[in-house]
Amino acid sequence: MLRLSSCALVKWRTTFTGIASRQGRSAISMSLLDLLTPWEPSPPLVLLFIAAGLLFLRGSRRQAVSVARQIAFWTGFALFYLSLHTRLDYYAEHEFFMHRIQHLVLHHLAPLIIMSAFPGMVMRAGLPRRWRTALRRAEHTTAWRRTSAVVMNPTLVSLLFLISVLIWLVPSIQFVSMLDWRLYVLMNWSVSISGLMYWYMLLDHRPSPPGRMRPGMRVMSPAITMTPQIIAGAYITFTQTDLYPIFSLCGRAYNMAPLVDQSLGGLIMWVPAALLEAIGAMLALRQLMRLSERGRIRSRRTKRPALRPGLPSAPAASEPG
Repeated sequence: MLRLSSCALVKWRTTFTGIASRQGRSAISMSLLDLLTPWEPSPPLVLLFIAAGLLFLRGSRRQAVSVARQIAFWTGFALFYLSLHTRLDYYAEHEFFMHRIQHLVLHHLAPLIIMSAFPGMVMRAGLPRRWRTALRRAEHTTAWRRTSAVVMNPTLVSLLFLISVLIWLVPSIQFVSMLDWRLYVLMNWSVSISGLMYWYMLLDHRPSPPGRMRPGMRVMSPAITMTPQIIAGAYITFTQTDLYPIFSLCGRAYNMAPLVDQSLGGLIMWVPAALLEAIGAMLALRQLMRLSERGRIRSRRTKRPALRPGLPSAPAASEPG
């Protein structure tokens, strides 16, 4: 049985009570407290935010974490919360351009800022000692190594990063996901998790190995992943067909023409998203230069062919300087 999301419920209330127009007019005079009020309260989501915040706070007391890293983590943390658990989620369900802003934050901006703080080891240090010991033992098991090799495979992570943002732009899938609350939650979680995985891998400051992706590929990867998003954003911007009528069916938060709303959404996906990926590439380039200066990038040695018996041996090739 299809369980309707708040988008469909608002449309139902609009048809029978006519309150959607009053909601649209009250949006102008909405106070900050009203804006921070959850549109769809989710206790599990609140518990997840509390757990993540406490782990980082405990870990920062046990490890030296610079002020810049702390600011980066809490800024990304706040952006995630504002996008997922405030009244901004209402506008994301009722305007396409706000929906694209929400996914820009969840998929690009917030994960990029959080992962620039390198929070993994800090949050690990925030775990109880018994949990840290159990985690260390698990990491040495064959099952853990094989699972992590698959889950954090650079090609797979990059594909998930790209697919998770494009698949929900298919008009038929977008239509259903805005009506079924379970698909709507899956949509937001998929873009968030894939964003965290991708930017974690891209901003890794270690050589490879132990890093999953080679430092040079970290610089090139954003150019590969941003290209399909630019093409999709440009198409959405310039098309004269209303690709997403679901936002009109659910009732719009603002008095905006559908094609104008759609063009703004495509432009947001086209320009700001590409800009953030370019920033990520520059951060990866900085890490590459640091690794190179410290001599931590392993050069690939060419294999010499085996010599036939009786032939004189070739002089040894000198190591690259």
